[in-house]
Amino acid sequence: MHILVCGGAGYIGSHMVKLLLARGHDVTVFDNLSTGHRSAVLGGTFECGDLGDPAAIDRVLGGAKFDAVMHFAAFIRVEESVAQPGKYFRNNFSNAINLLDAMAKHSVRRFIFSSTAAVYGEPRYVPVDEKHPREPINPYGLSKRMVEDALPDYASAYGLQSVPLRYFNAAGADPDGELGPRHNPLTHLIPLVLRAAAGVNPNVKVFGRDYPTPDGTAVRDYIHVVDLCEAHLAAIDYLVKGGQTRAFNLGVGRGFSVQQVIDSVKRVTGRDFEVITEGRRAGDPSELIADPSLANSVFGWKARYVNIDDIVAHNWAWQLKTMAETAPAK
Repeated sequence: MHILVCGGAGYIGSHMVKLLLARGHDVTVFDNLSTGHRSAVLGGTFECGDLGDPAAIDRVLGGAKFDAVMHFAAFIRVEESVAQPGKYFRNNFSNAINLLDAMAKHSVRRFIFSSTAAVYGEPRYVPVDEKHPREPINPYGLSKRMVEDALPDYASAYGLQSVPLRYFNAAGADPDGELGPRHNPLTHLIPLVLRAAAGVNPNVKVFGRDYPTPDGTAVRDYIHVVDLCEAHLAAIDYLVKGGQTRAFNLGVGRGFSVQQVIDSVKRVTGRDFEVITEGRRAGDPSELIADPSLANSVFGWKARYVNIDDIVAHNWAWQLKTMAETAPAK
C-alpha cells in the first residue's frame, strides 16, 4: 500500500516509517519539522509541510493515490497545553480536521489516529478499558477527544473509516539503534532517568512517594514504540478487511512504578545517580494501566516487549549512541 505518514519525522512516526518500509509499503512523510528531524526519516518520499496549510495537504493528497493516512503530528506536552490551550486546539484538533477534509476530497478512506490515554482523565478504575468514561483533565487530552468525537461523523458522511489508538506510555527505541527519542524539552521518565545515569543531568526527581501503590511511587503502563507501530499495521489490516471506526487501547496491561524504572536503569546501565524526592504533581494519577484485550482479540496483536529492562536497554543504547555522535572531537 501507499501510506501517508503525517508527523513521520517525529519519535513514533519515524519508527512507523521504518517498519512500513521494511514490510514493503510505499511511504510519503508529511512533516513541518517543528519537533521532528529530517534525519529520522529513513526512506520513502519526504514532503515538508504543515497541516495548518490546507493547500499543502491538498497538493500532497492530490498528487498520488494513497491507501491510508496515519496521523502522528500532534503536540504532546500536558503542561504546555495547560499554559497554551489555543496552540493545542489549533494543531491537534483544527489541523486534524484540515487533514480529514482533504482525505474526504481525495477519497482516501482509511485513517489511523494517534490518540492517548489522556482522553480518560483521572482513572475511575484500573486497568482502563475502552468503556471507561472519557473525562480529560487538560487541553491535550481534550484536543485528542475532540478529534475522536469527529471521526464517526466523517465515517457517516464520507465513508472515511478510522481507528483512534489510545497510547498509554510510549517508551523505548529502535532495537537496531537507528532511531530513538529526541524530544526537546525532554519530559518522558525513562530518557530523563537515563540522562542522570549518563551524567548529563545531575539527578532525577521523583514526584511523590505517598501514592497508594506497593512502593509509594506512581505506576504506569510502558509500551515499546515498536509494539505501538506493529499495532498500527494491524489497525490498517483491520480497516482493509472492512473494519468500522472504533477506538482501541494500546498498552501492555501491566504497570511499573517510578521506583521500578529507576531500579531498572541502575541494573541495565550499571551506574548509580542521585534521586531527589519532591511532592506530587497536580493531576498525576497513582496508577494508569491499560486493558489491551480488545486490541489483542480484534487485531490479533499483543505487545512483545513486556520486560521493563528490555525497554530501558534499547533506550540506553540510543542514549549512548547520540552522546557519542554529539561529543566534541578530541
